[in-house]
Amino acid sequence: MPNCFQCHNLVDAEAVRCPHCGATLKAFGHPGIPLYQATKEDYLCDTCLYHEDDSCTFPQRPYAKTCTLYCDRDNPPGQNDTVVYKSPGGWLSLKAWCYRNRTLLILLIIVGISLWLALS
Repeated sequence: MPNCFQCHNLVDAEAVRCPHCGATLKAFGHPGIPLYQATKEDYLCDTCLYHEDDSCTFPQRPYAKTCTLYCDRDNPPGQNDTVVYKSPGGWLSLKAWCYRNRTLLILLIIVGISLWLALS
């Protein structure tokens, strides 16, 4: 369970507001959108990757205290998040290919049957 940024009490990870102090923890009242908050003296833009590479379009830049798109420049996303997708191989690969290309297969079967009838 994370701590509230304002009162430092434990709160539920899905909580939209802190039950102790009422501080907003999630953006737009939606539990799936994290709201990053700066401490009282600092600004989020000082450590944000988007501010550093000048790709930020947030209107409160460079004095943002809250932000939904904050990305810590010391720990950028995707640095260690490599996902490797493996093909199932064998029969499953053939079955998946046939499903994706069923129209082509039907046309090939029709052409094959037509050629067989024409030549026999």
